[in-house]
Amino acid sequence: MLAPKRLLALLLTSLLLGVAHADEGMWTFDNLPLKQLRERYGFTPSQDWQTLAKHASLRLAQGCSASFVSANGLVMTNHHCSEPCLTQLSSPTRDYAANGFSAKREEEELKCPDVELNQLNSISDVTMRVNAATAGKLGSDLIKAQRAIASKIETECVGAAGANVRCDVVTLYEGGRYALYKYRRYQDVRLVFAPESAIADFGGDPDNFNFPRYCLDVTFMRAYVDGKPASTEYFKFDKAGPKAGELVFVVGNPGDSQRADSLAQLANLRANFLTPFASYESELRGVLWQYGNESAEHARQSHDERLYTENALKVFMGQLEALNDPDLLRAKEEADDRLRAWVKSDPKRAAKYGDPWSALSTIAQINAEILPRYLMLEEGLGFDTDLFPLARTLVRAPVERNKPDAERLPEYREANLPALQQSTFAAKPIYPEFDATKLAWSLEKLRQVLGADDPLVHKILGTDSPQTVAARLVNGSNLGDVAYRRQLWEGGANAIEASDDPVIKLARLVDPESRRFRKEHEDRVEAVVTKNSQLIAHAKFEREGTANYPDATFTLRLSYGVVKGWDEQGAPVPPFTNFAGLYARATGSAPFKLPQSWIDGKARLNLEAHYNLVSTNDVIGGNSGSPLIDREGHVVGLIFDGNIHSIGGNFIYDSRLNRAIAVDAAAIEESIRNMYGNAVLADELVAG
Repeated sequence: MLAPKRLLALLLTSLLLGVAHADEGMWTFDNLPLKQLRERYGFTPSQDWQTLAKHASLRLAQGCSASFVSANGLVMTNHHCSEPCLTQLSSPTRDYAANGFSAKREEEELKCPDVELNQLNSISDVTMRVNAATAGKLGSDLIKAQRAIASKIETECVGAAGANVRCDVVTLYEGGRYALYKYRRYQDVRLVFAPESAIADFGGDPDNFNFPRYCLDVTFMRAYVDGKPASTEYFKFDKAGPKAGELVFVVGNPGDSQRADSLAQLANLRANFLTPFASYESELRGVLWQYGNESAEHARQSHDERLYTENALKVFMGQLEALNDPDLLRAKEEADDRLRAWVKSDPKRAAKYGDPWSALSTIAQINAEILPRYLMLEEGLGFDTDLFPLARTLVRAPVERNKPDAERLPEYREANLPALQQSTFAAKPIYPEFDATKLAWSLEKLRQVLGADDPLVHKILGTDSPQTVAARLVNGSNLGDVAYRRQLWEGGANAIEASDDPVIKLARLVDPESRRFRKEHEDRVEAVVTKNSQLIAHAKFEREGTANYPDATFTLRLSYGVVKGWDEQGAPVPPFTNFAGLYARATGSAPFKLPQSWIDGKARLNLEAHYNLVSTNDVIGGNSGSPLIDREGHVVGLIFDGNIHSIGGNFIYDSRLNRAIAVDAAAIEESIRNMYGNAVLADELVAG
């Protein structure tokens, strides 16, 4: 991995001034950078273009982005975003993740057990309502007031259409603004096409966040309504792909960024989140690697989680490297000092905003006290099994659903229940040996973090080993049975209390202390961060307005850029790869081993056709699956990664080095038609 020294040196000016430059920005659709586009590229997107971009783009509720690419509800996203569906549909004798899937008729399409698509319909400013409801509130009162007003706004928005509508109150500009995002919800989503994982993830972890790349990281699904393909607005598909230097746009849902955070917040992130999570994921990767190498079936069961863990570890390590760089930290400190001095320079501003930076400096120490237990119990790091989240949902559901909606934990509010129920009752396979392996390791981590003499650890483990307890819990549980889960949900508190399922009993045992630490974290950390980040955001607003974009929030954003390579240590990196390069890179050994279909079908391909490409678009995690579109609003590519410099993109961006990586539209059409022989799908793509 390359150290980001050069990148950081280039960014000092932009960090100090706090102004987006060049192709930087993940812009909300109610504040698009129209002036920048007009001045820099001579392009002003029409209202029809903006509406199409908003309505044809999608969000996978479980993470990732997607888009409609035909009038019949055809959806395009990444293969790695569809791995959960592929894995859940697979069996020991039918591995769709490894071997791929290709439907040529609608009746062959397979329903994904646990996929929800969200299509953005509208954005409304609700800042005044939220601010009025939370004015003067601190600590737990602030959290309660926020939940209450969010619940009220979301409930009004959803109305009686909860099965088809989703509404989220979203915090923007660190609390400087609040917006209501209203979505059309699709829960009947069916698999249409996926290539083999060996070609979708060609190059594996060694190539991850690198370029040149040679991945066909694409999957097609279809949204259904009332048992029929949905009739949708869609992006036309340009099978020619883009040209070097062409203006292109990414329309997707970047997950979470911290570019507006103060130095104190970044220090807390580094010490209390990235450092322990990097260690945790590193150990988990070893557990998954060992399990996967024991047999082909174990490799299939653990494939999805191993890919996720390897990617997460690389991200955490890259972000730690960025946050350990003194140049970045010094620039962020100077940026904080400039805003603080601006506030102090006027007595009215000083009285209005106070010194939120000092308040935020306390959160790292508080988190150091709270987080280990919070992460192990409430975030479930001590119970790494597919069964425990199901048990926790079922244990908490009757308690939360009996409360007024405004007082519930957010995930149990009426507006969120359809997604929660879909996940709880999805027919996802449970692999007892795999679950027991992960649970045994995580119980050992629980004992390490909380201590062998901890009373709760004693209650969970008794005199037995983590391995013995894990096997007893997993092998004795009936939670893998959807009918049993539904019985517990519908039976309410009485059914939960009467259940002797060992994982339900574990969730009941852990819940009081888990809730206590969740509340303590909310009151002592989240409330402090919310209040003081909001003060800083309001000060920035007074000074800058909305000249900048808000940090990412897993909501729809537009990023603009051009198809362009970069210079790496003095050597040019071209913007395109081609199929010929794929075959030259193949070694016959994983992760550079081609599927047999690609060896047999080489002669059917145009080897000079573009395969993967890079552009200056500003993307981070969550943008996976985003369409890359041109001035006409046509799809010319599919985002699936960023280069090594983009790992620090949560904190910084520079168009000279940061690159988004996409599958070229030419490669998608060429592969589907000529490698896989699915002319039906290829024709639907081209014709729309």
